[in-house]
Amino acid sequence: MTMESAPAPGAGPATAVQAHTVHPPRRSGGGAPVRTGGRRAVRCGRLAPLLCADALAPAVAFVLVVPAAWAWPPVALQAMAQLLLFARRGLYRARLSPSALSELPTLLGLALLQWYVAMEVLAAWAPQQAIGWTALAYGAGAQTALGCAARAAVYRARRRAAVRRPLSTLIVGQGPQARQVTAALYDHPAYGLRPVGLVAAPGAGGEERAAGSAAVPLPVLVSPQEAGRAVVQNSVRHVVFTAPPEAIPDGPALLSLFARHGCQMWLVTGPGAVASLPAGGRPDHLWGFTARPLRNGTAHPFGHGAKRAMDAVLAALGLLLASPVMAACALAVRLSDGPGVIFRQERVGRHGHTFVLLKFRTLRPADAQESATRWTVASDERMSRVGRVLRRSSLDELPQLWNVLRGDMSLVGPRPERPFFVAQFSRAHPGYQARHRMPVGITGLAQVHGLRGDTSIEERARFDNHYIETWSLWQDACVLARTASSLFRLGGS
Repeated sequence: MTMESAPAPGAGPATAVQAHTVHPPRRSGGGAPVRTGGRRAVRCGRLAPLLCADALAPAVAFVLVVPAAWAWPPVALQAMAQLLLFARRGLYRARLSPSALSELPTLLGLALLQWYVAMEVLAAWAPQQAIGWTALAYGAGAQTALGCAARAAVYRARRRAAVRRPLSTLIVGQGPQARQVTAALYDHPAYGLRPVGLVAAPGAGGEERAAGSAAVPLPVLVSPQEAGRAVVQNSVRHVVFTAPPEAIPDGPALLSLFARHGCQMWLVTGPGAVASLPAGGRPDHLWGFTARPLRNGTAHPFGHGAKRAMDAVLAALGLLLASPVMAACALAVRLSDGPGVIFRQERVGRHGHTFVLLKFRTLRPADAQESATRWTVASDERMSRVGRVLRRSSLDELPQLWNVLRGDMSLVGPRPERPFFVAQFSRAHPGYQARHRMPVGITGLAQVHGLRGDTSIEERARFDNHYIETWSLWQDACVLARTASSLFRLGGS
């Protein structure tokens, strides 16, 4: 690995370091590379104490206020409702500086809502056990106090554990802010992030090497390949961007790289810069710098799971219901154009992974190279009459339901493209590579706005990235409905 060294603020004199050195991880962050599944397990382990605290607070409060002889089923429901409401309000999102005191208004509001619903339910189903407004106030107050105290204890334990077992971290960016963020992480170990490398543009090493009151030489990584090797060698768990990824050379590629390795990513901005927060989010900071989590795609893990479940169910149902239509299409292609009913082609999916896309054949290219590098237009002379009908009606896309069932694609997402054109469009359009932050789809927001076939690549990328940044299951349902309503239309994908 070829890297330059940049001084990282800290204590003690600077020492020499070889150009290829990457900081060895401490006992906590070292060892064999951590698989993505392992990272998820670690995150679930970190959430377990918080989930227990949040489940116990309403249960204890409910038992104190409502007669306990019959209260155990409602206690369980109250605890489950609490966890669901907290998840909906974003109280389990990763944070750099969690504070139970700052969460107090949210805890109180949700407790009042829960107890009001409990009061109405008891009045309707068990009038003899009904509670009044005074009991509601006592219950909500007790639940809030218990929950806030339990959360404060969990956060205190987390900070102590973070000091003992810091996690390897990469800093992405250059200039004064990158150096200040690095210094803050070294000087305040309670964040639990130990910098092991600086990802900067080529040629930035000299500037970074000369700056600051250095103590520990911090390797400068000047390419995504070097950053990837550093992630594996150091078991990097966190990445801190000091500028938006789109403003950093190779930013989208780095974002995708770190997401593939399961890293938690943060965007840290200085004074005057506003870091937008997700719905229901609260301000976060890293020693005075505004901070927010960065996601390679805005869907939460639960959202991705729900999206995948919806895809699998609808794709299986679609294959079953569309099988007669698919059989008719296959027969028409076979009679019109001869053998080779299904067309297979390599496409680029999420995080740049390639897969084999299936379609009904609508034209026959001269060879595999031409198929991979020739742009298809509606007036292509190689397209038969049957092929034109299939292309105009989008029936040629039906075999992709199998791709969805396999997990190669989603029903809704950016349309996948061939590797040759992905490389070409990524160079020409800065936002194109960022489309691969989420699973590719049979249809998408760009397609329902008429951007299919031989249309503007820049506009497609703009719609695709907007879809990713505003993703929701409801938006997927809307796109599917609009696709179904305009199934027969001109164009192709």
